[in-house]
Amino acid sequence: MTTLRQGVDVLMECVPLTSRWASERWQPAAVVLDTASSPKPGPTRESGEGGREQWRFGGLEIELHRSEAEGYFLNMTSPDPRVFVMWRMSEEGVSPPAHPVIVTVSYNEAARFMDGGEQVDGVPMIPALAHWVRAFVADNYKPEPRRKAARNDPFAADRAAGGDPGGRRR
Repeated sequence: MTTLRQGVDVLMECVPLTSRWASERWQPAAVVLDTASSPKPGPTRESGEGGREQWRFGGLEIELHRSEAEGYFLNMTSPDPRVFVMWRMSEEGVSPPAHPVIVTVSYNEAARFMDGGEQVDGVPMIPALAHWVRAFVADNYKPEPRRKAARNDPFAADRAAGGDPGGRRR
């Protein structure tokens, strides 16, 4: 079974809101390749733009599995390929309160997470990841052959037996 792994860092950002119901919104801002200078598992605070607070989470991986090749193909053939981040809010008092859990590039896997009630957001895929995923899809995705659909023909058995399909006698 072919499985490839790529280390990535996820940037989560806190966007201030002017609402009486919430003062902020957390969301993934970007997924970048893990580098030697990247911090490992714990979050580190980074500077944000326009009053936004950003945190870098290192030590995450994207795994490519042959069984998910169709989901990768669907993502890569879309007009805007995405990296999907499943993330959760932590209990109170933890900083930052939002943290990424799983990173995937499969449409199908992201849809299963959302069907399970998880928070999943997509961010634009960087070119280096897109090249890596396209190469995997080219090597591992084989579309299912098209099959002719059998119609529900109530007279098929009569025709096969040589009878009149309408049930009329001559």
